[in-house]
Amino acid sequence: MYTAKKFTFGNLDGISPKQLEVHIKLYEGYVKFLNTLEETVADLKKDSEKNAYALAEVTRRIGFEWNGMRMHEHYFSQWEGTPSPIGGALRDALAVQYSSYEKWENEFKAVGMMRGIGWAMLSYDATTKNFLTHFVADHELGQLNDTKTILALDMWEHAYMVDYTPAEKKQYIEAFFKNLNGKLTESRFE
Repeated sequence: MYTAKKFTFGNLDGISPKQLEVHIKLYEGYVKFLNTLEETVADLKKDSEKNAYALAEVTRRIGFEWNGMRMHEHYFSQWEGTPSPIGGALRDALAVQYSSYEKWENEFKAVGMMRGIGWAMLSYDATTKNFLTHFVADHELGQLNDTKTILALDMWEHAYMVDYTPAEKKQYIEAFFKNLNGKLTESRFE
């Protein structure tokens, strides 16, 4: 059984307490539904031959709920603590790979501005020692196997629609970066 994490936020600039309340409830729903799915799978496995079709459908759904839970945990934790820009070894490594830190940040924001629901992500591939700035549709389509999440930006409309319209999502992305705890993000790279 999984338990929803509790997050501690200060006053976020451009992200209202109401927006956080709505979004946290959605995250808690992923945790609750993941637990329900795992209980259902255990029950269906009691006669897996008879329940083969239902078992397959429920098992496929686990990826969506699991990633929804974990990606939101990455997302919300990035706003805990004191806001600070990304620095240190992470900033330096991004500057090397993308020619400058600003070029990477602009690319990341452009991924966030793409049409469609999903996530703008910065992942790190330890095998090639490269960053990947990419988009994950839904929660499970576009995940890059064997990479580490460094930065996760929720671009589903539920992440900002209390405070911003879809036409204002650029303002939401700016608010995301203003409130980002860069030191926490740096720790994911170390």
